[in-house]
Amino acid sequence: MPCLAFDVFGTLIDTHGMLDLLRRYVGDEKALPFAVLWRDKQLEYAFRRSMMNRYEPFDVCTGDALAYCIDALNVSLTQAQHSALIERYQQLPVYPDVAECLHALRERGDMQVYALTNGPQQQVARLFERAAIDRYFEDIVSVDEIGRYKPDPAVYRHFLDRTGAGGSDSWLISSNTFDVIGAGAAGMNSIWVRRTEQQRMDPWGDRPTHTIRTLLELGTLF
Repeated sequence: MPCLAFDVFGTLIDTHGMLDLLRRYVGDEKALPFAVLWRDKQLEYAFRRSMMNRYEPFDVCTGDALAYCIDALNVSLTQAQHSALIERYQQLPVYPDVAECLHALRERGDMQVYALTNGPQQQVARLFERAAIDRYFEDIVSVDEIGRYKPDPAVYRHFLDRTGAGGSDSWLISSNTFDVIGAGAAGMNSIWVRRTEQQRMDPWGDRPTHTIRTLLELGTLF
C-alpha cells in the first residue's frame, strides 16, 4: 500500500495567507516582498540551526525571521500588529485544492496518508482542525521528534521508521524543491507540486518522480 507523506507549509498550508494583514500594516508595495522574505528567512534559519546542531522549534525560526524582515524592509509595527502576524502564522489557510484531494484519497481507501512537517506537531494539528482536514491523516510526523530539519536525511529515515514504510512504497508530496530533492536523496519517491510557472526546480540533485500542477492530479498517479 502506498504511503503518502504530505509536506505542510507551502504544500497544504498557504504561507502567504497573511498578505491581507501585511497590506494593512506595511502597505501594498511592501506586502508581497515582506511575505516572500519572511518565508525565505524562516527556512534559512531552520537550515542553519539544523546544520549547526542548534535546533530550535519552527516557531522560533518564524519569529526570528519576522524580526529580520522588520529591520531589512525598514518598517514599523506596533506590538499588537507584531502579535497579530505571529498569531496569523499559526492560523494560515489551506490551499483550495487540499480538502478535495484528501477526501478523494480517503474515499479510495488504498493509501496511508501522513503529514511530514518542519512545524511543531500540536501547531500543525490545530491548523488541520481549523481547516477540517485532520480526519484524513493517519498521523503528523514532526521534525521536533528528532531535532533536525528537512532536508536532513535523518528526517526522511525517521518518517520511514515511524510509519514502517519502505522507500519504494513511500511518496513525499511537496511544493518545496529542497524537500523533493531531500526525499529523493533519502530513497523515497517524490511528487513536486509546481503550483505556478514561476517555481523552478533546482538544477542539481534527485529529480521528482512526478510533477503536478495541483493536488487534484495526485489520484491519477496511483
